Amino acid sequence: MYSYLKGYVTEIEPEKISLEVNHVGYHVVVPNPFEFKKDTLIQVYIHQHIREDAHTLYGFISIRQKRLFEQLLSVKGIGPKSALAVLAAAKPEEIIRAIEMGDTKYLNRFPGIGPKAAQQIVLDLKGKVQVDTVTVKATTTLGEVEDALRALGYKQREIDRVTKDLDSSKDTATLIKDALRKIAK
Repeated sequence: MYSYLKGYVTEIEPEKISLEVNHVGYHVVVPNPFEFKKDTLIQVYIHQHIREDAHTLYGFISIRQKRLFEQLLSVKGIGPKSALAVLAAAKPEEIIRAIEMGDTKYLNRFPGIGPKAAQQIVLDLKGKVQVDTVTVKATTTLGEVEDALRALGYKQREIDRVTKDLDSSKDTATLIKDALRKIAK
């Protein structure tokens, strides 16, 4: 298994890049090849996908993208092409937010993701998507705010309306106060 490759980008094609590492060129399939610059030294996080008829290296500009890709692959019916299409079209934070909010319409807009696949993604990954500690903290903090509002008797529709615009960098108590102010308006 590969964790990452560090080398020079020698070619950029519509679906992949060529990465030269110690005088060996690797074709690496990436979500957005135009994020990379030719002739620059870069570290690319690698996921090796092995099938009977192919060995493919998938590369990502950040560990966050790689982890989300691997989590998407764990969903029944989602293959590498579909997972790559999702990552090519949105930032990891947006995808995670959609999964946590159960927003299947958002997920449905990606190529290769139909209504059933979007539902399966939410079903399999909601509450389990942990890309890094910042995302986990934001999700946990907002989850605590939602739990507090539920305990106060507010309906999920009201909770979703006020929590979507909250600044997750604040502490839980401040966020609860902000949410209550929004509900009162």
